[in-house]
Amino acid sequence: MEKMEWPLWEVFVRSRQGLDHKHVGSLHASDADMALQNARDVYTRRMEGVSIWVVESVNIHASNPDDQGAFFDPAEDKVYRHPTFYFVPEEVKNM
Repeated sequence: MEKMEWPLWEVFVRSRQGLDHKHVGSLHASDADMALQNARDVYTRRMEGVSIWVVESVNIHASNPDDQGAFFDPAEDKVYRHPTFYFVPEEVKNM
């Protein structure tokens, strides 16, 4: 008999203090609902989170660290994105 393994899910939690979700780990679950419930039980036991995302691992695509130069080089052509070209009045203290 063939053994079926549940898909792997990546878990992201937004804490009470933070504005962004952070990757906290992975787990196996049969579907998204089970992944959310398991993530809640495993990664937010002490009321650390206010929001949980689960993403099936096969749906995550990432750049290759070996291609860093070629992949990120075009950003150097966009110097206008750096704040060095903008005048900020002295009255503005927190920018």
